[in-house]
Amino acid sequence: MQSMGEKSSLNLRAGEWAEVRSQDEILRTLDRRGCLDNLPFMPEMLQHCGKSFMVYKRADKTCDTITGKSYSRRMENTVHLSNLRCEGDAHGGCDSTCLLFWKEAWLKRAEENLISEPHSGKENTGSDRCTVEDLAAATRGTTAEPEGGEEVYSCQATELLRASSPLAWWDIRQYWRELASNNVDLMQAVRILSIGLFNWVVGKRGFGRILFIITGFKRYPFVDTRLMIKTNTPDLKLDLQPGETVQVKNIEEIMATLNKWKNKGLFYDQHGEMLEYCGKKLKVLKRVRKVMDEKSGRLLLLKNESVILEGAICCGHFSPNRLLCPRSIYPFWREIWLNRVNQ
Repeated sequence: MQSMGEKSSLNLRAGEWAEVRSQDEILRTLDRRGCLDNLPFMPEMLQHCGKSFMVYKRADKTCDTITGKSYSRRMENTVHLSNLRCEGDAHGGCDSTCLLFWKEAWLKRAEENLISEPHSGKENTGSDRCTVEDLAAATRGTTAEPEGGEEVYSCQATELLRASSPLAWWDIRQYWRELASNNVDLMQAVRILSIGLFNWVVGKRGFGRILFIITGFKRYPFVDTRLMIKTNTPDLKLDLQPGETVQVKNIEEIMATLNKWKNKGLFYDQHGEMLEYCGKKLKVLKRVRKVMDEKSGRLLLLKNESVILEGAICCGHFSPNRLLCPRSIYPFWREIWLNRVNQ
């Protein structure tokens, strides 16, 4: 049976403009769960209907943040639009601020592209056609517990495994797609893939150990893990607010707050995606109080609040098995890793 999204590829590339179709057009592509090819169209996305946005990146792949295996996943006919992110209004006020996924069946080429294309996605005209009420209902459920279930949520992040398929890191077609779609340029791809190959070599057991003994080479970016502590991790409360400017501390200062790469239960990215921001001055985007557990759908209240910084995203530059991932997740920052900049 043909999927509803199978004929809806616009082959949009990063930098092109796309217009979000009308609410009615989009609803006609969805099942009663509010999904197309198992990817939910969420209530937070309705506000963008009829508006035009630049394609930020194609989402030909994404990362697995559910199983803990940190592998890539293959996506089909999907893009990210110019930093359109979920603000969690229909999901209990989740603060993760995830980049939204857009099926190309929900889009059309904007006038800025000077190309007009008809809607090519198969429409759902049956009795299971989705309504706005269905969208709202699909975001929430309850756990099956004997003494009253706990409320759980469904969103694009919780459904990613069903909306994607496994993608091996050695499948070189994924890297060609990143180039062909303008997600990355040639020099950037060569640099990141070269680093990835180097890290794979030095990470091989046996051979990697011998190489380290002979040459001193270790995984890039180079971090002295001996600086980590073996006691309870320290805390610092700055009460940072959105719009304030901070400077990220250097890696030596940050490592001294970590025990097994964690501070108060929060991981500092050991693969190096956060290292690129050390020493940089950035603005606080928001405080993080509640986040979605993508595996269970439960909304978790953080015991120790963190912040998100404007422009500080995971770029997939150093993470094994998911190089050049376009998902652009915001990492969370403990305030002890930051210095307030007095303006």
